[in-house]
Amino acid sequence: MTALLRIERLSSSYGGAPVLTDVDLSVERGQFSGIVGPSGSGKTTLLRAMLGSVAPTAGTVTRRAGLRIGYVPQVETVDWGFPITVGECVLMARTSGRRLPWRSPGERRQVDQLLDRLGIGELGQRHIGQLSGGQQQRVFIARALLGRPDLILMDEPTSGVDVATRHDFLHLLDDLNRNGLAIVLTTHDLNGMAAHLPHIVCLNRRVIAAGAPRDVLSVDVLEQTYGARMDVLEHAGLPVVIDHWLPATQRLSA
Repeated sequence: MTALLRIERLSSSYGGAPVLTDVDLSVERGQFSGIVGPSGSGKTTLLRAMLGSVAPTAGTVTRRAGLRIGYVPQVETVDWGFPITVGECVLMARTSGRRLPWRSPGERRQVDQLLDRLGIGELGQRHIGQLSGGQQQRVFIARALLGRPDLILMDEPTSGVDVATRHDFLHLLDDLNRNGLAIVLTTHDLNGMAAHLPHIVCLNRRVIAAGAPRDVLSVDVLEQTYGARMDVLEHAGLPVVIDHWLPATQRLSA
């Protein structure tokens, strides 16, 4: 198997109507993909199926032998009042047989190196509730990287952050990807983030289209994905989606 992970004819539900239907998708070594679609389109369920925490009702998810996967959840799902420091939070992801409550010197070095690599080396002893949105995301990337993954799955990593933080975060992900890490993330931020990724998957219970942004972000594909007509312009060589046809409550981030 050359792909890291391959999904074939996947369907999934939580006991009711299907959340995903007949999904075909593969993740290759070094891939950097953004999954876009409206709320309820199955983006998080697709990540969980890749991770193995959701069993398909039909179809298969095949992972390369020995594949290591890291997961970064939505920051809104984390209890940021939990009494733990940044370093302790990262160390909770250790997968070795060691379960002592204190860190070994080697583990301390590994955590410190990860935090330095992600630009938050000075925050190791800070309580997790004292972090900004961008810092929170970097902590959970550090947790995911602790297991030396081949692939990281990220659920809405730029939700609630400002434009400058999003820009810095994209640069960080690009650097990690250039060093060989495959990344798949979900996002509502179609213009601000997804159009800058090399590979896009448009999802609404099924894969509407997948490929380079210039090929995928078309009027027809977006209408099938979001259920409303949107215009697509080009700026600085990138597609820009004009979403004024959508109701205000559903508009995409700029």
